[in-house]
Amino acid sequence: MRMVLQGWVALLAVVVAVCPAVARAGDGAAWILVDTGALTLTVFSPENRVLARFRNISIGSGGVADAHRRGDETTPRGTFRVSWVDRESRFGIFYGLDYPSAAVARLAYLEGTIDGAEFDAIMAARQRHRVPPQNTALGGQLGIHGVGRGDPDVQQAVNWTDGCIALTNRDMRRLGRWIRIGTRVVVR
Repeated sequence: MRMVLQGWVALLAVVVAVCPAVARAGDGAAWILVDTGALTLTVFSPENRVLARFRNISIGSGGVADAHRRGDETTPRGTFRVSWVDRESRFGIFYGLDYPSAAVARLAYLEGTIDGAEFDAIMAARQRHRVPPQNTALGGQLGIHGVGRGDPDVQQAVNWTDGCIALTNRDMRRLGRWIRIGTRVVVR
């Protein structure tokens, strides 16, 4: 009897841990793939059909990295969710990502880049589907945005962001058809 009870408790723990993620991942919404090599952002349907492709995006001036650190101007690879929107940013609309991921936070903790309290705060926020702390050594305020009132020619010429993914203002307006809080964004 005790083994059966332990089995049910283990099953319940798995269901509680997985169900929120499954509900969010299987919501029938479009998702985004950012290809940092090709400098494209592609919107896919839930069935993985291409809905739109935006070319000549800009990424961080420091290139790409497995983990972004505050001030390094890299765009992190990984899978993220849009977790907040700022419609009044200097870049126009700004879709904020839930960086850092659990894997990045865990590695940073093991390397001593962040302390135990910062690690616990990041993990607690992620567990509750909240924005992780944005003020640790891992940085934050990463997202997808336009150029705002900046020079649109810069967008076409160089990777200029501090780690974000940037599109033209026109492309951002088009992207707005598919992106919302909870949208999955894969950066590779």
